[in-house]
Amino acid sequence: MRALLRSVYDQPDAASVHAQFDRVLDAVAEKLPRVAEHLDTASADVLAFTSFPKEVWRQIWSNNPSERLNREIRRRTDVVGIFPDRDSLIRLVGAVLAEQHDEWAEGRRYLGLDVLARARVSAVPDSTAHSEEVTSTDTIPALSA
Repeated sequence: MRALLRSVYDQPDAASVHAQFDRVLDAVAEKLPRVAEHLDTASADVLAFTSFPKEVWRQIWSNNPSERLNREIRRRTDVVGIFPDRDSLIRLVGAVLAEQHDEWAEGRRYLGLDVLARARVSAVPDSTAHSEEVTSTDTIPALSA
């Protein structure tokens, strides 16, 4: 089952991803109908990454940053061992989160600003009546700072 799902993410373009997902649903439907039903219901969420540029697909469906953060919190709490009260645990985890935020703010980004700007331009539908080219700086002024 895992190999079948992995094959969806290994496709070269959005059309191929959607076609492979349909093939996976067909393959699973006979042996695991409840799984197929669940996947079919969640298809919009599972395939949402295809509406973004190809170069950010891996970052979108990966949970590496969350796992890295969880590992760091676990490492720090294991050092302390037993906390005297809930507030001390919250302070330690808050400090870890603040430290991680500072690292990300100083430039270590999982997704670069240029990629995010292109993703935003391509993901947001054109709401104007006339076709006007939108540059990334016009679309996302806060990101250029």
